[in-house]
Amino acid sequence: MPSTRRTARNAAPARRVVLLHGIWMVGATMQWLGTRLRAAGFAAETFGYHSIVGGPDEAVPQLAELLRGGGETDIVAHSLGGLVALQALAAEPGLPVRRVVCLGVPLCGSSAASNLSRWPLAALWLGRSAELLQNGCMAWPRGPEVGMIAGSLPHGLGGLLARFEGDNDGSVSVEETRSPQLADHVVVEASHSGLLFSAAAIAQAAGFLREGRFRHPDRT
Repeated sequence: MPSTRRTARNAAPARRVVLLHGIWMVGATMQWLGTRLRAAGFAAETFGYHSIVGGPDEAVPQLAELLRGGGETDIVAHSLGGLVALQALAAEPGLPVRRVVCLGVPLCGSSAASNLSRWPLAALWLGRSAELLQNGCMAWPRGPEVGMIAGSLPHGLGGLLARFEGDNDGSVSVEETRSPQLADHVVVEASHSGLLFSAAAIAQAAGFLREGRFRHPDRT
């Protein structure tokens, strides 16, 4: 009787996953997350961009070019990176993207960024990404499944600027991460930057990449 076990030679190739960092970060910030996703069987690579001096006007077409030439791809994006990814999908609906996992992405716009922008000198910290952070991105073309992992550990300076009333990750509130167009939404106990290192967040991201949904302990 022939064996049904797959050998390394005929095993399906690892699925390509592009990682995007948030504002004030660099590609190396995603190293831990990329290592964990590769250990889970994904071919993770990082897309680095200049979040302050370049902003979305530069990053969106560069990301679209990267996605356009690599076959079907998934995306895992943190904070501003998620807005850049969704802007790329909106600008070019035919991009070969299957699923997008957003980590603490302010889809409704960041109140912390809006408050920071009221101070001329402080607004320089947001650079050319200020407008996108303030406005968010509530709609994108149908096709790619988009899931959101929000954090509920309020450790960060954003709380001083926004004075969140509900659950938040210290920079973005849980409510700012919601959109009716999301395929799924889950909250984990992690701060904004901690979402990149949280075992729970990484496990949820890997699960969504595989199945298009998160694991909700409160659901049967």
